[in-house]
Amino acid sequence: MADEAPEVVRRPVRSYVLRQGRLSPAQARALETLAPKYCLPFAHEAIDFAAVFGRHAPVVLEIGCGMGETTAAIAHAHPESDFVGVEVHGPGVGSILNRIEQSALANLRMIQHDAVEVVDAMIPAGSLAGIHVYFPDPWPKKRHHKRRLLQPGFVHALATRLAPGGYLHAATDWAPYAEEILATFSSEPLLANTAQRYAPRPGWRPQTKFETRGLKLGHEVFDILFRRN
Repeated sequence: MADEAPEVVRRPVRSYVLRQGRLSPAQARALETLAPKYCLPFAHEAIDFAAVFGRHAPVVLEIGCGMGETTAAIAHAHPESDFVGVEVHGPGVGSILNRIEQSALANLRMIQHDAVEVVDAMIPAGSLAGIHVYFPDPWPKKRHHKRRLLQPGFVHALATRLAPGGYLHAATDWAPYAEEILATFSSEPLLANTAQRYAPRPGWRPQTKFETRGLKLGHEVFDILFRRN
């Protein structure tokens, strides 16, 4: 009997590169001491948000929290809602954990894992009041466009996790990516645009230092805000 051909394992295309950024002592300490308190481990099991936060409240998912300045500011400004942030990079997670501890943010928890897998495995259908995807990597080179996070399949998955009336809000300062996101959101039948094209920046999205600097240099920022039908 002829030998069977070996199984080919295809590596999924990631929307990020795990750069080994240097952890500051404070970030490393936070990952060691605060992660057990404020991080939810990745699991192939739907999150029970009421059990996690000890109450029934609207839940907002934020994908790609960076160093957490915006994430923490939104959670602090909206104590009536609960927030789950997803970030893969250790320095960012460590920074956010310190912000949670220092500001006593009882309504913010983190997951350090790939967002696509988190949404697929952990976020129940129809459970979210909102989703934030702020300044995702635009992967500007054409050969890298396949790495962009907001592809049609993932946008559909996000739409199914929203409760009726829930919102999906993206922001980018990369005009070609903004056009692509707008077209992708518009093609998803579960979503409806809240504006003719781009939306004004909603009050719940703070203007970051990076964004302020870019605006002073003449860069345009695009907000794309859709709601679940």
